[in-house]
Amino acid sequence: MKARGFPPFGKGVRRARSWWGRTWLQALEDTSLDQTPLRQGRKYATAGLVGTITVSPGRISAPVHDTDDTYQTTVRLAEFTDRQWTRFLAAAAAKAGHLAALLDGEMPRDLADAAADAGVDLLPGIGDLDFECTCPDWELPCRHGAALCHQASWLLDTDPWLLLLLRGRTQEEVVTDARPTPGVLATAAYAADPVPLPPDPPVEDLGALPDFPPTEDFDAEVLSLLVAAAATRARDLLHPGPHPHLTDREDHVRLAATHPTLATRLHADPREVAAWHQAGHLGLSVLDDTRTPPKPDLNRAHTTWTDAELPPAKTWRNRWTVHTGQLRYGPDHRWYPYRKHNGTWWPTGTPNRDPAAALSELPRGVSPGTAGRTRP
Repeated sequence: MKARGFPPFGKGVRRARSWWGRTWLQALEDTSLDQTPLRQGRKYATAGLVGTITVSPGRISAPVHDTDDTYQTTVRLAEFTDRQWTRFLAAAAAKAGHLAALLDGEMPRDLADAAADAGVDLLPGIGDLDFECTCPDWELPCRHGAALCHQASWLLDTDPWLLLLLRGRTQEEVVTDARPTPGVLATAAYAADPVPLPPDPPVEDLGALPDFPPTEDFDAEVLSLLVAAAATRARDLLHPGPHPHLTDREDHVRLAATHPTLATRLHADPREVAAWHQAGHLGLSVLDDTRTPPKPDLNRAHTTWTDAELPPAKTWRNRWTVHTGQLRYGPDHRWYPYRKHNGTWWPTGTPNRDPAAALSELPRGVSPGTAGRTRP
């Protein structure tokens, strides 16, 4: 038998405390067209006039005592179909914490949301509760049905499994059926022969870019470059890895770096273009960055510099200067080489996690043997 019985509640004012208990009562209020039976039902519930409550699939029933008689009252809620149970159990098995929370007396809100996304509403909504009572009242629900609904919300507070029982299955059935399907052992998966990849889809020859004729409304040459730039960005997005969102300034520098004919039109700073050539948007951030690195990063930088047996350097924030060469410690823990030209530091070479390798990127004539005397 799937039915469960609960002794009557004594007198006393109680309220639904859980979010699912309050949602149950909201369905009661949304179903009623008259607030009077609801208020009377709340009084009957707190007065202890509801007898032993029986919960079984699709229904809650109890005798409700009134001043003149006792009436048999039933609240019905539709059971899930097999297809609905399959969807609900898949949502429950998708996250281990769902069943753990239920076993701990909690109804995870994200489980109800996931089930709703799969087309299964666990909690009742407007019109989902159906009432039967042997009393002569014509209201729907009557005060006896409202009283039973209030006490049902108290039961749901302490045992959310009753909601699943109403939908048709016991706790044991749900726990058993919601267990994840056993997968393939890793040893067997790695020992299996690799499955051949499907053939590549055919690639249509799109031909050359269209030849835009000059007009007075826009610059056809610039439009052609923008088309090429958009194609390049689309190609880059096919590669795995993060794709940082570029600001307008960063995008201007990118266009100037990848399409030199646009540099003059965009009024691009040559140092910024050089920084983009060095390391993209990270190179551009290192060009401007004068922040002192966090202490763990600073300690790591000192250790790396010492281990590489490099000459003493004049340090200022993230900049380490040796004569006319400079390394800047970037947010990605790489060293960015810079050279001094006409009193200004210019990006040069390729950044490297090894400071010695980064120093070797500096042009010949930059001596690492003497500590710098100039401000970084």
